Amino acid sequence: MLASNMAGRRALKAVLIDLSGTLHIEDTAVPGAQDALNRLRQASVAVKFEEEIFTSLSAARSLLERKQHRPLLLVEDSALEDFTGIDTSEPNAVVVGLAPDHFNYQTLNRAFRMILNGAPLIAIHKARYYKRKDGLALGPGPFVTGLEYATDCKATVVGKPEKTFFTQALSDLGCSPSEAVMIGDDARDDVGGAQNAGMLGILVKTGKYRDGDETKIDPQPHLTCNSFPDAVEHILQNLL
Repeated sequence: MLASNMAGRRALKAVLIDLSGTLHIEDTAVPGAQDALNRLRQASVAVKFEEEIFTSLSAARSLLERKQHRPLLLVEDSALEDFTGIDTSEPNAVVVGLAPDHFNYQTLNRAFRMILNGAPLIAIHKARYYKRKDGLALGPGPFVTGLEYATDCKATVVGKPEKTFFTQALSDLGCSPSEAVMIGDDARDDVGGAQNAGMLGILVKTGKYRDGDETKIDPQPHLTCNSFPDAVEHILQNLL
């Protein structure tokens, strides 16, 4: 009985958790998230937080160093320190992250002209939107896509939903995609990206979630649940 039971289960070793929209919205925690996280940490599974911005920024930085690019950085001021020491004089590459202060006509037009002249376009990620306290807000995705459309070129994306983003996170933990599950509020980038990389994906109905998001990806999420505590409950009951 035990053997056949185990055959249908994965040997789960790691849980990747998206932070913004899943555990918190700006500086407000999702109700019950801390208790659920404590329960998960007591189980025999590695927990890794996908603070999208940091892992993606370091991936962008290493790409710039490898190619010896000098970037025009369309990123928030708080992200600039991740590029300290990188030469930005006479830029020959465009890096786009979340940068509300830089998404104006003049800056985007400068980026457009550079890309037309052969500069590569590098995207931190292509999220369509994210959740703030005052409602949904545009992510970098629309601006990256606009530059792609105008220049007829494709961006190199270093963050979610790229497969390498997830495989790198898992290699840090020493486990394979079949041994991991991702919990997030973004059906395409969190759940779809994880499942394309061979993981299970659990979609939570907090943060940026909107009705019907689970039907926008194929295959659909392993599970769609109300919030992070419900996702943890499912993992503890059914996946460990």
